[in-house]
Amino acid sequence: MAETTPGPLTQVVQFVGFIGAFRLVGEPSPLAAGLLASIVVTWVTFVLCFLWIFLGAPYMERLNRNLSFKTALTAVTAVVVGVILNLAVWFSFNTLFGHLTEQTFSGIGILIPTWNTLDLPALIIAAAACFVLFRIKVGLLPALAVSAAGGILYQLILRT
Repeated sequence: MAETTPGPLTQVVQFVGFIGAFRLVGEPSPLAAGLLASIVVTWVTFVLCFLWIFLGAPYMERLNRNLSFKTALTAVTAVVVGVILNLAVWFSFNTLFGHLTEQTFSGIGILIPTWNTLDLPALIIAAAACFVLFRIKVGLLPALAVSAAGGILYQLILRT
């Protein structure tokens, strides 16, 4: 049942709703319109998921004993992991390289980086974040804060 709720990636809709309403010229102030739109979009994003959970929860034990349903949920889990992995690779390549080309092999698109467009500071920040997350076992939020600060400091030094 936990897989029926939208994850953080889908919360981009809240930002898009805010920006869309903020840019409208109308009676309420842009800030009020943006806040209202972001609340409505968040509500609409979550309400169906919560209804699905609350309506389906009483039947979960019975469904859990159903082998075909359990197999289908396992397949859905595998697909979700694949989508997340695909997003991670896509974001990594687009962050670390300035130019990518896509080659298609048997209908499957594969990103090929142009190696001389490697963004070395981004690679160093990403490697440091991986090191402190997985080796030193620092929490996600401190690692994210230090990585963001490193990127900001690099940009400030680069601009001056």
